Amino acid sequence: MNQDSLSLLKEDLKKKAPIIGLNTALKSVKNGKATRIYVSKNCPDKVKEDLKRYTSLFKTEYYELNINSEEVGTLCKKLFPIAVLSYE
Repeated sequence: MNQDSLSLLKEDLKKKAPIIGLNTALKSVKNGKATRIYVSKNCPDKVKEDLKRYTSLFKTEYYELNINSEEVGTLCKKLFPIAVLSYE
C-alpha cells in the first residue's frame, strides 16, 4: 500500500499543486474540501493520530507515505521538508 500511495502522490503532483502544511490540511478537512491527505513517515505520531481521526470523520482519503519529510519536499520541488500535504 505504501508504494501505491507514493505512486498516487506522484500522479497528483503532475495534475495540481498540493496544499502544504498541517494547519491548512486540517482546516481543509474540517471544511469538507480536502479529498486526500498525505503524511510523511517521520511525521509526529500525535499529528498522524489527529489527521486519521479527522479524515475518518469527514470521509477524506488518508495516505501514509514510506518516505520522510525531506524526500517529500524534494519530490514537490521545494527546498524544505514537508510532513503533510493535502488536495482539494
